[in-house]
Amino acid sequence: MNHNLMDSTINEAQCLMQALQSAGFAAYLVGGAVRDLLLGRVPKDFDIATAALPDQVIAVCRSRGWSIIDKLGKNFGVTAVIVKGVTLEVATFRRECYGEDAHRPEQVWYGTSLKEDLARRDFTINAMALSLQGDIIDPFGGQQDLARQLIRTVGNPKERFQEDALRMFRACRFAAQLGFIVDEAALVALSEFHTRVRGLALERVRDEISLTLIADQPDVGLGILVHAGLILEECRIKVQGVYHPVPLLSELGDLVDVPQNPAYHVHDVWRHTLAAVQAVPPKLVLRWAALLHDVAKGRQGVRGQNQAGQPTDHGHDRQGAVLAEKMLKRLDLPARFRTRVVWLVLNHMRFHMNFNSVLDGQGLTSLKHWVREEARSGLFRTAEEMHEAFDQLAVLCAADAKATGRQFGHEHEREKFLLILADILQSMPVHSRELRLVVDDIFQEETERRLIGPCLKGLLLRVQDGMLSNERQELTVAARKWLKKHKQL
Repeated sequence: MNHNLMDSTINEAQCLMQALQSAGFAAYLVGGAVRDLLLGRVPKDFDIATAALPDQVIAVCRSRGWSIIDKLGKNFGVTAVIVKGVTLEVATFRRECYGEDAHRPEQVWYGTSLKEDLARRDFTINAMALSLQGDIIDPFGGQQDLARQLIRTVGNPKERFQEDALRMFRACRFAAQLGFIVDEAALVALSEFHTRVRGLALERVRDEISLTLIADQPDVGLGILVHAGLILEECRIKVQGVYHPVPLLSELGDLVDVPQNPAYHVHDVWRHTLAAVQAVPPKLVLRWAALLHDVAKGRQGVRGQNQAGQPTDHGHDRQGAVLAEKMLKRLDLPARFRTRVVWLVLNHMRFHMNFNSVLDGQGLTSLKHWVREEARSGLFRTAEEMHEAFDQLAVLCAADAKATGRQFGHEHEREKFLLILADILQSMPVHSRELRLVVDDIFQEETERRLIGPCLKGLLLRVQDGMLSNERQELTVAARKWLKKHKQL
């Protein structure tokens, strides 16, 4: 008995379970919510399993005035219910049979017991249930595996992964989210059956990889993805009714055991990459940028040697940006997201070089030139957006430096550089709309107003060049001089 666990669940789930039980149907909280409660975490989703058929669930809920969302359909026995503004999923006890599809069951039929329902689930830590009275139903040893911090399949891992190949990516994701190790038998099955993922939809796989990336310990999940061969595989996308293969991230496998100059790096390229991903905050754009920032290292045309015979990778930032764009595009990630990640990969070495030169007292002009170049690149719509990008770049490069395992500079030096950079960014508008000028004070006649665009464009360039400050009074004087000159032409 564990009444405290049920006391900690949300009232809406309890209300729904109570309503079903009052109508004569067994109902339990199941899956990830039970796992999270046992771990002392706040569940993100509350799923309920019940003996009630979908029509019976709907009847009970409507008698209480609760809304039904008919999106999931009855084919899988799942009903989405809104209780006091909270969406809950209620699934009828069921069993499944898998066929050729690598994810969806070929046949689903309603079961008669909770144990049957739990037996079809992926991992023991997700195959537990909690009654309204606080009793934990755990037929497969999920509590023991939680204590051991172990991800183990319900039954034979080869059968579980053959049934639903997405479970292989879920194993990696849970390892990253929980910091657990994957059971040895499951690891063997991952390596043996990874070709099964070729039947998975791109969207499903991409979502699991993204969830792995933003987890608390992404290095754990990513390490399994690579070493089990999953990331080297392909999935598929359906276009106009025809499936097309989509390679995943095989380029990452090329980084394993690739050596680096020991004067600057403790780890090989892959271990350095994992350390960098772990070191940035769990924001998807930062995690992707960290994952891909050194993806071109060790490649032909990039890998070389210095005079001491140590490896070098000059230009890996530029080639890495090309590879990053290619990889993210084939995963069908949004265009603006891709653009930002690619920009971060392209500029991470430039940041390091400017950091070093400014601290040496020689690179201030170069830094200003770089920021001005980015302001005019067309990549950013506003100065705020450009400032955000440079902030992200600073975070990425701090993680990159940390992941070398070497000590380069001190925190106060980094803070000094960031203050200098912030000051330059603050004075660098990206668009003429950001000029602190009231055009109506200057351009009043119809013939004058036709000149607003060319005037603002010229003023913007002068402010970016540092010839004018972005202040109303100075801009007003400059605009009036410009207007007087050009009205006569």
